[in-house]
Amino acid sequence: MPDGRTLEVHLTNWAGTAADAPVVVDHHGTPGCGRPSSITAAAAARHGVRLVGPTRPGYAGSTPQPGRDVAAVAADVAAVLDQLGVGRAAVMGGSGGGPHALATAAGLPGRIAAAATLASVGPYGAAGLDFLAGMGQDNLDEFGAALAGEPQLRAYLEAQRPGLVGVDAEQIAPALHTLLPPVDRAAVTGVLAADVAESFTSALAPGIEGWLDDDLAFARPWGFALADLAVPVSIWQGGADLMVPAAHGAWLADRIPGATAHLLPLEGHVSIVVGRIDEILAALVSAL
Repeated sequence: MPDGRTLEVHLTNWAGTAADAPVVVDHHGTPGCGRPSSITAAAAARHGVRLVGPTRPGYAGSTPQPGRDVAAVAADVAAVLDQLGVGRAAVMGGSGGGPHALATAAGLPGRIAAAATLASVGPYGAAGLDFLAGMGQDNLDEFGAALAGEPQLRAYLEAQRPGLVGVDAEQIAPALHTLLPPVDRAAVTGVLAADVAESFTSALAPGIEGWLDDDLAFARPWGFALADLAVPVSIWQGGADLMVPAAHGAWLADRIPGATAHLLPLEGHVSIVVGRIDEILAALVSAL
């Protein structure tokens, strides 16, 4: 990176793909890393999409960037696209990646053609959004620690980390049991469960700094205004979601100019990706 940091970036479906194939920047969840799930990677191949998965600072092989806000991600994406020789792309982000997708679109308006969020969290403290209402207990505990301050959050995340590093596929659903409605428990099995386990282990191998900085960034102003978004934005949100309740998606859809809302009452946090990723990518490709 221009400031001397190292940023880990995962490139998916680039080998053997045409140089003018559409590019989608995919922002991972919290905690996580830039390697997409097998489901997302397969969908990208079906649509001829080249995925760029930046791993946010502090996770896996990316150097920490203490004090970063959500908006800081736009400069990182610009540097990555510059190195890849990509002039124009679309962007998407799931869960904690959702605000970062919006920040990328707001910060690079001439370069990002469209954005999509999948079960994205909304901004804390925003008028009209009860941020914690409807969240599962683990998220209530985590965000409660974040709001109490860095020392409390650091202690909480350090205590949680051993249960996620080295976890196997069969342990994922039990580890997240307060956050998974039945529709998500049915989805988090097999290859997808293995992908989630691998992402947690890789992301948190060096420590909790990325997770800590994500949570702190979510609990303070994001560093950009939603009203500044000037590209097509699709909001995908499940009504059964216990990680990011449905109100977050509805709030974002109401406040982003011209946003298209896909508020699906029967979907959860994970199932919405499993069932809708082809639609999401198809819409982003059409904008390119």
